[in-house]
Amino acid sequence: MNELTLYDTTLRDGLGMEGISLSLKDKLSIVEKLDALGIHFIEGGFPGSNPKDAAFFQSVKKLKLKKSKIVAFGSTRKPNSDPKEDASLKALIDADTTFITIVGKSSLSQVTEVLQTTDEENIAMIKESVDYLTSKKKKVIFDAEHFFDGFKENKDYTLKTIQAASQAGASTLVLCDTNGGTLSSEIQKITKEVVEMNIGEIGIHVHNDTDMAVANTIIAVQQGATHIQACLNGWGERTGNANIISVIANLKLKLEIDVISDQQLSELTKVAHFADELANIIPNNRQPYVGKSAFAHKAGLHVAAITKSSGTYTHIEPELVGNQERILVSEFSGRRNIEEKIKELDIKIDLENEETSKILKNIKNLEAKGLQYEAASASFELVVRKIKDNYRSPFIVEDFLVVERKQITENKDSNEIISDAMVKVRVGEEVYQSAANGSGPVDALDSALKSALVNFYPNLNIIHLIDYKVRIFNPAQGTAAGVRVFIESSDSKQSWSTVGASTDVIEASFVALQDSYEYWLIHNKM
Repeated sequence: MNELTLYDTTLRDGLGMEGISLSLKDKLSIVEKLDALGIHFIEGGFPGSNPKDAAFFQSVKKLKLKKSKIVAFGSTRKPNSDPKEDASLKALIDADTTFITIVGKSSLSQVTEVLQTTDEENIAMIKESVDYLTSKKKKVIFDAEHFFDGFKENKDYTLKTIQAASQAGASTLVLCDTNGGTLSSEIQKITKEVVEMNIGEIGIHVHNDTDMAVANTIIAVQQGATHIQACLNGWGERTGNANIISVIANLKLKLEIDVISDQQLSELTKVAHFADELANIIPNNRQPYVGKSAFAHKAGLHVAAITKSSGTYTHIEPELVGNQERILVSEFSGRRNIEEKIKELDIKIDLENEETSKILKNIKNLEAKGLQYEAASASFELVVRKIKDNYRSPFIVEDFLVVERKQITENKDSNEIISDAMVKVRVGEEVYQSAANGSGPVDALDSALKSALVNFYPNLNIIHLIDYKVRIFNPAQGTAAGVRVFIESSDSKQSWSTVGASTDVIEASFVALQDSYEYWLIHNKM
């Protein structure tokens, strides 16, 4: 089998998922994670569709990527037009990427009913678009949209479309199950037939409308497809795309194909959770390989077995993908992960005595109350540091108060909500009280806390909040549900994340804010 290439389309196709949106900074963060994971190609979106995508291709150039190649995505020229005058193709060239992916119709019914053009013109659109881009020294990946549906309705025409792309110089021909309704047996038969045509590298891109996207991807690989398109955690339109996390794990652990290194494989769980947290999505506990419940067992025969022989009811060693086996009644394992994280933070903890056990117990107790540290490493570090007897917090909040009031605006046409906050802090033996207002209770608390602390730590003024996410973690409780707040802060040189949890969103936010300032002070106290 030829070497496989992994192509992530999270930042384009994945963002078609309902209820998801990423900032430019979020997208760049995902690029860095995917690069570290060993992904060969990262599709950044269509540079001509909106200002954010256009800005992405300029900003991503500043990242020092080790493995990944950034790909711009677009479509073939419009019907009855000159590719040299096509705005879409111009935007792709201006994105200044070596690789470009263009999508073209491969289903005759789509050509006549959606594009409303002729079969010959569609072939010309594909051929001329690929030829024009390759003349500009671009390497072109051709996504054959509705390929499998088109193959079943008019095989000869569908094959002509990918042959046209190949003849024009496309480096890879991607077979797309755009509607996600093709069965595995059909994927197997059709992919095998196309591979045997020897017209170029064959890729696979499938959607998950029948819950078979990962299986269909693996089957296509077994038939000779060597270019794999998929999304983090199966994000995507409707029911999503093939899940690149599961695809990687299956290729590496089941087919024994070294698409990424063992070390990168052990980061799968972290990357999966990072993406969900960044997008403010509740991670799927039952997600294969990386879900919290993927290797969890309830009391009974399973637990009795695994306490005698770990792995009795697991198909792989969970640690291979960075996960862990758990007993739901009393959690099992976890100590090794804690120890490795402590080493990474370079905190002086005696791993041979009971300090590590105390940290693990404390983390579990806090997570039971709604806190989660996967995407809040700064708060995790504080938990570890506070175990030590000699830890002294740089400040203590003794009291805080928030008041909201409605105020009539000057034109009297609308009302404005004003938030006032008061915070009392102790630093050593000194106490300082400060008040401030803001556009909301959290903003007011942040201003009041910072106003108090800068009297002791003037350099704290450089910290600013760059992201704020709120999630309900037990929605069945209705209005009494607990909330988890993630805050990302920056001093313009680095950024860090903290978490707070409570049944009160203001308290949860304030806990995360306090952690943010405390974390910065223990590293930059002046």
